[in-house]
Amino acid sequence: MSASHEVIVVGAGAAGLAAGTQLRRAGIDVLVVEAASRTGGRAWTDTATFGVAWDRGCHWLHSASVNPLRAAADELGLSYLSRGSRQARATHLGDRWADEDERKAAWQAIDAAYAAIHHAGEEGRDIAASEVLDKGSPWIRLARHWLTLMSAAEPERLSTLDYAAYTDTGENYPVEKGYGALVQAVAAHAAPDLPVVTGCPVSLVDWSGSGVALQTPRGTLKARLVIIAVPTTVIARGGLAFAPLLPPDLAEAFEALPLGAAEKVAFLFDRDVFGVAPTTYVDTIDLRNPDRRPVNFTLNPFGANMAIGQLGGDNAARLVKAGPDAMRDFGLAALKDAFGADIEKHVAGFATTGWVADPLIGGAYSCALPGFAHVRARLGRPLGDRILFAGEAVSAHAYSTAHGAHLTGLAAADAALAQLTGRAA
Repeated sequence: MSASHEVIVVGAGAAGLAAGTQLRRAGIDVLVVEAASRTGGRAWTDTATFGVAWDRGCHWLHSASVNPLRAAADELGLSYLSRGSRQARATHLGDRWADEDERKAAWQAIDAAYAAIHHAGEEGRDIAASEVLDKGSPWIRLARHWLTLMSAAEPERLSTLDYAAYTDTGENYPVEKGYGALVQAVAAHAAPDLPVVTGCPVSLVDWSGSGVALQTPRGTLKARLVIIAVPTTVIARGGLAFAPLLPPDLAEAFEALPLGAAEKVAFLFDRDVFGVAPTTYVDTIDLRNPDRRPVNFTLNPFGANMAIGQLGGDNAARLVKAGPDAMRDFGLAALKDAFGADIEKHVAGFATTGWVADPLIGGAYSCALPGFAHVRARLGRPLGDRILFAGEAVSAHAYSTAHGAHLTGLAAADAALAQLTGRAA
C-alpha cells in the first residue's frame, strides 16, 4: 500500500464508497481506508446469521422515485417491493387487535404529529418537537415511537426546523436481497478496482501542512486532499482527532448533530407462525400498560419465516445496554401477545443490533438538537481547502438516509476533483 495518494477517503460506508468510486472512475489516485473489518457502515445486509438476507441497518429506499440507488437497483437487476407506505396493516393493543377505525385513528395521530412538527419548522421555529405534540392523544406513545424510528431521537431532543428540512416523497421500498447488499453492488459495479483497506483506523488527521497526513496502524498516509466520511459521533467523541483542532464552529456542529438510537431485534422461525402475506407491517402498543414501549414489526419479509422488530430512541438504547437477551424478551413478548405464546416454541434463532454500542459508529443517524438546525450546513464546507466531509449528516434534505449519504459522497468527490484538476467528475 502506497503511503501517498492524491485523495484518501476515510470511511467505507455509503458515502465513502460513493466518493471513492467516483474518483476512481475519473482516474484519480484514491485510497479508501476503513476502521472496521468490513465495508458498508450502517448499510449492512446480514446473510450469515439466518441464511437469508436481512438488513441490520438501512432497509428502505426512501423517496424511491428520486433515489439514485433505486435507479441503480433497476440497472443491476436487484428487486424491491414497490409499496410506498410504511403504515401498519394491523395494530395490536396488548390484549386484542385494533378494529379498522382504531387502526386508522392511530395512524392519523402519527401523521398529525409529523404535520405539527413540519408546521413548526416551516414557520422557522427551531424548538423541541415535543413542544408541538398532542400529549392528550390516546396514541401519543405510538406517535412518539414512530418519531424515534424516523429521527432516532426522542422528541425532546429533536429540532423541528431540522426535521422539516427533510424531504420525502413517501415512497419507501424495501430491497429484497438487502439495501446493504445494494450499496456494495453499486460500488463494485462502478469501480471494481477501487482500493479499499479495512481494519485501518485513522487516529489523527494532521492538516497543519500543505497536504494532509493520517496516522494509522499501518503508518502515516499522506494525501493532497482527504474526504472524511465517518459518523458525527465518532468525531464528537474524539475517536478521530484533528491537528490543529477543528474550528469551534465546526466542532459545535458535530456535537449538535448526534446520532440517536434505532435498533432491531430479528427472529427466525422454523415455520410460518403468522399466516400473513409476505412483508406485512404490524404495530404493537399495550394500552393496558402505559410504561410499556411500542414496537413495530415486519412479518415474513419477502416470504422468509422471520419477524424483524424496530426499536427507537431511549428504549432502543436502554435495551442495547441491557443486552441481547433483554432485546429478545422485549420483542418476543409483543409477538406472543399478538400471535399466542405457542410461537415461542418455533423460534429457531434471534439476532440483535447494537449500533449505539459500536465505537466505530455510535448510533443510528443524525438529528439536530433543538436550536441547532443551522449547524448542519457547516459540514458541507471544506476545511483548510484540504478536507471535505461526507455522510448522511452532511445532507441538508436527505440526512438519515443511505441515498443522502451516497449523494454527499458524490458531491465531495466532485469538489475534490474540481480542486485537483479544475474539472468535475
